[in-house]
Amino acid sequence: MPGTPKLSRRRAIGAAAAWTLAAIHRPGFAQDNAILVGQSVPLSGPIAGAFQAPLAGQQLAVDALNATGGIGGRPLRMLIRDDAYDAQRTVANVRELVEKDKVVALTGLGSTEGVGALLPYLADKRVPLVGAWTGAHVLRLRPHPTFFTSQASFQDEAEHALRTLATIQLDRIGIALQDNAFGQSMLPVIEASAKAQGVVIERVARLAVDGSNAADAARELAQARPKAVYMVAVGPSVVGFVRAARSLINVPVYTLSVAASAVPALGPDARGLAMTQIVPSPWRQVDPMAREFNRLAAAAGVPVSYNAYGGYLGARFLIEALRRASPRITPDNIIQSIQDLRNWSLGGNLLNFGPGQHHGNAWAEITIVNADGRFVR
Repeated sequence: MPGTPKLSRRRAIGAAAAWTLAAIHRPGFAQDNAILVGQSVPLSGPIAGAFQAPLAGQQLAVDALNATGGIGGRPLRMLIRDDAYDAQRTVANVRELVEKDKVVALTGLGSTEGVGALLPYLADKRVPLVGAWTGAHVLRLRPHPTFFTSQASFQDEAEHALRTLATIQLDRIGIALQDNAFGQSMLPVIEASAKAQGVVIERVARLAVDGSNAADAARELAQARPKAVYMVAVGPSVVGFVRAARSLINVPVYTLSVAASAVPALGPDARGLAMTQIVPSPWRQVDPMAREFNRLAAAAGVPVSYNAYGGYLGARFLIEALRRASPRITPDNIIQSIQDLRNWSLGGNLLNFGPGQHHGNAWAEITIVNADGRFVR
């Protein structure tokens, strides 16, 4: 069953520390010769659980690379800092990683607000951000010299979902919107896409990040009698709202890919939940990366899931950029290596970049959770 590895904050930090020690003592690897890449993510806080699977998938790719000699004999070392989904801590962590630890790149930042606050700083310092775990479209509206993504944005996902709703005539909807920067940034996107598709938004209900008002939000939407609900949320609010919606609204619920980590916690209540996905199915092992991911996951005891595979693919994108920048791996060379990337397959999706094109892919598809908790297309 698709799931999320039980990776606690202590285990996540412990795993990172264990890798650091292993890299130092591995034959042929010198401590001061490592390629340092920084990351600030919620290892604690209300939505830490949503990041466990991506971190586990990312680590599979990093461990596999280092087990085969790294890049030019140099290990890749991930310096991971906990920001508890607090934008100020994200900014502080990244500044330390750049100015003190001298990382050559950043990857997998998870806070929409934090990334937004950091983009001017990264442009000034010329530090590449190679993939982020926030798909907020507002971060991609203006060209940015050092920010690159390999997956569709939340806007791409929302447009795909609303187009689907219009096609199947579920054209009067309620919106369950997480009450933070993530949700606020998505509302104008949803409104514009709904208008373009002829979908009527009957009501918008705000969801607390911790899910404490999930039942109240469901009751509010139930009063509008929508044909479907579009939920923009991540973390514990997903579980609370989906369960409340099943009993109080009883209409199809559509949501974003970031909600996938809640499926195991929902159990049988996840049945029928429709969700966009922005990485190919890890269970359809038609691509070499999917086969390799499944092999590594089985050996490491990491449950196969969309989120874990997404973390793995994000790391593979980072590794490809570093390889192409080798032997002189500098921030500027990494930026150039990505801008030169054309028709490169990441799990079966072709990435294309250029000097004015830093977002390499916009692919998305709809999946539905079945009675066994599996995603079906």
